[in-house]
Amino acid sequence: MTLTLTVPATLFPAISFLLLSYTNRYLALANLIRNLLAEWRTTSDARLVAQIAVLRRRITLIKFMQTFAVVSMLCAVVSILALWAEQSHVGGALFAAACGALSLSLLVALFEINLSTEALNLQLELLESLEQSRAASR
Repeated sequence: MTLTLTVPATLFPAISFLLLSYTNRYLALANLIRNLLAEWRTTSDARLVAQIAVLRRRITLIKFMQTFAVVSMLCAVVSILALWAEQSHVGGALFAAACGALSLSLLVALFEINLSTEALNLQLELLESLEQSRAASR
């Protein structure tokens, strides 16, 4: 298979979209952390402190997601430059590296989504237990 300049360029829209999505996830977490801090200052609820470890892990995962996506973009750019300079072996290797970094980014994103889902399920369980307590006291 001959690798042309346009093949690595096909990664640009996908990576750009992923970076935007990852940034939105990061901003949502930042807002959540700020809200939890404000709530903790008024209630000093220990359950809020327990959420910090999960949020810290999620932020770290998002950092890795973004890092792998940026590495993928850089490899795709350098791959195009290598192909333009008629260095097909280097261009092919860099394109493979771009695909590998993009795959790592997506795998970390999958892990972060699973962690997020677990955190939401814990919140739902807390809500259900609070509702059962209220119903029992009526």
